[in-house]
Amino acid sequence: MSAPSPLDARRKTLILVLCCLAQFMVILDVSIVNVALPSIRGDLGFSATGLQWVVNAYTLTFAGFLLLGGRAADLIGRREVFAGGLLLFAFASLLGGVAQSDAMLIGARAAQGLGGAVVAPATLSILATTFTEGSERNRALGLWGAMGGVGGATGALLGGILTQTLSWRWILLINVPIGIVAALAALRIVTKGRRDQRAASSFDLMGALTVTGGLVVLTYGIVETDKHGWGSARTLITLAIGVALLATFVLIEGRLAKAPLVPLRIFKNRPVVGADIVVFCMGASAFAMWYFLSLYLQEVLGYDPIEAGLAFLPMTLAIVATSQFASRGVGRFGPGIVLTFGMVLIGIGMLGLSRVSHDGNYWADVLVPSVITAAGIGFSFVPVTIAATQGVRGPEAGLASGLVNTFRQVGGSIGLALLATVATQKTNDVVKHADIKVALTEGFRHAFVIGAGFALLGAVISYVVLVLAGRREAAAAARAASAESA
Repeated sequence: MSAPSPLDARRKTLILVLCCLAQFMVILDVSIVNVALPSIRGDLGFSATGLQWVVNAYTLTFAGFLLLGGRAADLIGRREVFAGGLLLFAFASLLGGVAQSDAMLIGARAAQGLGGAVVAPATLSILATTFTEGSERNRALGLWGAMGGVGGATGALLGGILTQTLSWRWILLINVPIGIVAALAALRIVTKGRRDQRAASSFDLMGALTVTGGLVVLTYGIVETDKHGWGSARTLITLAIGVALLATFVLIEGRLAKAPLVPLRIFKNRPVVGADIVVFCMGASAFAMWYFLSLYLQEVLGYDPIEAGLAFLPMTLAIVATSQFASRGVGRFGPGIVLTFGMVLIGIGMLGLSRVSHDGNYWADVLVPSVITAAGIGFSFVPVTIAATQGVRGPEAGLASGLVNTFRQVGGSIGLALLATVATQKTNDVVKHADIKVALTEGFRHAFVIGAGFALLGAVISYVVLVLAGRREAAAAARAASAESA
């Protein structure tokens, strides 16, 4: 095979930069609003319970529409879907930045989530079809995975700087020029792919609606348990509706749809299933860690927004460094081993964070365990992405990427809801006979312990499903090949 021409290599580099920038921007907006929430509440008059929807409107629509976005990239065209998603994200950011009411901001955040749900799987699908499988694709996915991790870690820092120096509105307005320029660049740089007109004409609309509705309703029901409780009629009915919609989706995909949104045969792929379960555990652990650590720094240690953001800088550097080591480690040891190691590190780091004190300090209580957790995220992002798309045929690359992103976002939403409920209940119990900072810290400590449990569960699943089962399959294949040659 001849070496690629300079033009081909340059175009691949530009595509990689563009996809990494888009992924960074989309993941960034999951966490960037956290340190700005008090300013937003003061400007727009949010109630204490309504303020949570500045975050949840984004994450719920992001999680609910990811599968639709991934499949649309395959059916309509990766370049067109990518550029359209970027423009929608930029327009929604503009609406949010100039919002004059709480309802307008929540609507804009939901539209941002829809744009992100289109962009995220499109970036991964473009990379999977641009770079050949092996070391070249592993390096590209390594950088892409690093951008996802860095986006989560940088959100607090950038949000704090913009909120304190300019205004909370700039955490949204900054996306507008970036999104427009990236969309125009995508139309010029990304190669136009083929569309399956027959599949596009029989697009699985009912499947898209039921899976999206099921994920949104189910996640909404879990998020709302902190107000209504698990045993309330409202919670049980909401969860039942979500489960019924997901069951209907499975029925449609398996029996009714001519061109299913998610062909169920993809779940026969062991690495895909294992990686999706592990990334669910990673999302449940890592999303909650950013949230609670930000609150601990500001509400217990008394940091201002910029100080809290700067406290996340060592974590960002750790994620960048370990992501590069991870991409090399996958080539040498395989994704399962590296992923298991990363999930173990996340668990160890969060157990360390569960020892924070109400009268502690950043250097003694936060720095070391937070860096260990971040290193685990860096070691996990890359191999879980590679495992989730390994062996998947080209036309279904968008589907596989949509699944891994969906499982991460749903895991993050469900994990945060569960951990927030536990933390709030513990805080309410302790505050009756202790100082508010003591009570808050006790709640955070319990949340970190459960987050560590999610991470260690993911490590066990990774080792059993991706490592041990992979070795058994390889040994069986070797025996079959030996018998055939004999």
